[in-house]
Amino acid sequence: MPDHAMQRLIFGLALICPLVLSIPATAQKRVALVIGNSAYVNATALANPANDASDIGEALKEAGFEIILGLNLDKRAFDAKVREFSHLLPQADSGVLFYAGHGVQVSGRNHLLPVDARLQTERDLDFETVSLDFILRQMELDREGKTNIIFLDACRDNPLTRNLARSMGTRSASIGSGLAQVQTGVGTFISYSTQPGNVALDGQGRNSPFTAALLEGLKEPGRNLTTVMIEVRKQVLATTNGKQVPWDHSALTGDFYFHLAAAPGGLPRLTPGGPAPETEAMQQRLEQLERELARRTDPNRTLNLVKLEQLKERVRQLDQSNHADQQRIFDTYRKYGPVSDPNARGALNREIGSIQLLMARRGQEQKQLRDEIAQLEAQAGAMSKDAAK
Repeated sequence: MPDHAMQRLIFGLALICPLVLSIPATAQKRVALVIGNSAYVNATALANPANDASDIGEALKEAGFEIILGLNLDKRAFDAKVREFSHLLPQADSGVLFYAGHGVQVSGRNHLLPVDARLQTERDLDFETVSLDFILRQMELDREGKTNIIFLDACRDNPLTRNLARSMGTRSASIGSGLAQVQTGVGTFISYSTQPGNVALDGQGRNSPFTAALLEGLKEPGRNLTTVMIEVRKQVLATTNGKQVPWDHSALTGDFYFHLAAAPGGLPRLTPGGPAPETEAMQQRLEQLERELARRTDPNRTLNLVKLEQLKERVRQLDQSNHADQQRIFDTYRKYGPVSDPNARGALNREIGSIQLLMARRGQEQKQLRDEIAQLEAQAGAMSKDAAK
């Protein structure tokens, strides 16, 4: 094999080796829908949910989750965020939902309230709220063996519930205080900020008592979910003088760690039926390249293999840039906060739009790169068949 071909192959191997070394901490794809509604139009505004969602989103991002953040969402925007989340779930090993804001239970079913909800009649429940059952169905649909984690900080005192009760007359008995307990499928964990049927506190500081405690747990590497929630419960009990008791229901089949690198052995813990770790696939690719080198195949084939790894590395770099821009969008929303002034709203939209345009251009480049990767992989497969003859 010519020296220049050998050098390019070594360069290609050097590019992908860091990926192999980093896989134990990032092998699983994990996504989170994080929503905080504070600026209610027809109900009492809440001080903390937008802060709660922003801070939880940041903590989950630092733990390696892909975040879909929504702050002060009306019904249309709420539905759009849930749809975006649903599109990512089929490829995700773990899905997390965090919601802070007003919620209501009617006839044992929980409804999360967008900021423009009015709830003047019972019919409005179907049109103006987002059913928790609907989101849970999206998280569990065609995801057997996957993990779902739900946090609901949505049991605050809600005047819309009283309005609804007056319009329902004798049927108002079906309206419960706080949220109803939900029975979940295998692989799902759901946590309430307080016990079912009780009302939680919004808190006096930046975060609610529940979210403040949860944030501390999320930032502690090495703790599994069970340990985190025990500490959350103890802290909330102490903070609220025993008035609020976080509650959870678990159908998990194994330990769950927010920080994968801190899990036992530094490897992801998969539930039965989950996908095989990506480390094995990457190691097989490296071994294949090493076999190609040992057989001293023709230079063109070797150069194609190296080019293939370089293209994949470029796709990975574009992914990293898009993740960085998602953080920029996240930070921009935090910078502006709740926006009611038309000029400020216009500035926010322009700034977000320019970032999204860059992300769209990268998406086009990624598509072209993936097409070229597919062609090279097809050529490599054909060459392997020829070499085996």
